[in-house]
Amino acid sequence: MFSSTTTMAARSFLCCSTLLFANILLSPISCHALFSPGNATHKALFVFGDSLFDPGNNQYLNDSSQEGAGATVFPYGETYFKRPTGRLCDGRTVPDLIAQFANLPILPPYLQPGAHQFTDGANFASAGAGVLDNTRPGSINLRLQLSYFKDVVNTLREKLGEEEAKRVLINAVYLFSIGGNDYFGFSQRNRDASEESKGQYVKTVINNLTSVLKEIYDLGGRKIAFQNVGPLGCVPLMKVFDPSIGSGCAEEPLSLARQHNRYLAIFLKQLETQLPGFIYAIFDYYIALGDRVADPSKFGFKEGKAACCGSGPYRGINCGRRENGTQMFELCSNPGEYVWFDGGHTTERANTQLAQLLWGGEPPVTEPLNMKQLFTL
Repeated sequence: MFSSTTTMAARSFLCCSTLLFANILLSPISCHALFSPGNATHKALFVFGDSLFDPGNNQYLNDSSQEGAGATVFPYGETYFKRPTGRLCDGRTVPDLIAQFANLPILPPYLQPGAHQFTDGANFASAGAGVLDNTRPGSINLRLQLSYFKDVVNTLREKLGEEEAKRVLINAVYLFSIGGNDYFGFSQRNRDASEESKGQYVKTVINNLTSVLKEIYDLGGRKIAFQNVGPLGCVPLMKVFDPSIGSGCAEEPLSLARQHNRYLAIFLKQLETQLPGFIYAIFDYYIALGDRVADPSKFGFKEGKAACCGSGPYRGINCGRRENGTQMFELCSNPGEYVWFDGGHTTERANTQLAQLLWGGEPPVTEPLNMKQLFTL
């Protein structure tokens, strides 16, 4: 299912990059270049996405039933932050690491009360979010994330003036990870869907996603990075939904993810030809994560199927859950030995490897550019 060529490329890159990232990964939130008007080296990072990228926005929503609300309790955040932050991870997520690689601070949740330094960027991602408005009502869907970004654009214009704000937006990098929830929902609701209806649904998601990208372009965005949709059928939670798959993966969600990723690559290439100055990177998250699930020992993990935290088959549910003071989950002693931290989200150690590939990977892992090149250009 996953490419051995890509696996070799990923391993080669990781070996070469170990020393390059050592200082960043061993240090806390890195110092960053202070913004000053006309500073061409300072580039902001704007993040859009779902639970993989959510820095804790969902804890500020009124609906406590939303995915991500449970990430405000132990053991979430135990590895790096030493406290739960609302991230569905034991530590840093991919955008946190990318920000550090780019010499930016880790971006706080956009909805977090208090002052924000929007010249560094903003993170709008929300657990449960989809490209389509009705995928997970109550989460911050992509269209709502775009509206928040428009508010940030207006704030930058007010604070900096039109020309300086335009410069910030043109130089910024825009990072996306979204679509997985759209396909999880579709596969659960439409178990007997025809190939035609699946194809039509994927095109609807891509068309809505493309519309948002064009609006960001109209607002000044030029440098887009995508983590494509991962191997949805392989998450531990899926083994709870469908025990018959055992240690394998559910094919229907995988098929939808592959279709989405093919269309995404085609449409981004089209936008590059249609929109002057538009450049992009796609990280093949589907392959990179799938390789680690299928053969964890190649990448230094002991377990690729079961989660570190949870209960039930493959610890696929209930991480962090307590009832009447009783802990309803098991917790591994070392999250760094696991690819998955909970039923649907990777550990900080897995995120570190994936972020390195997104930042500096070469084709076919990350193409046509990588995020380091986007920040440099």
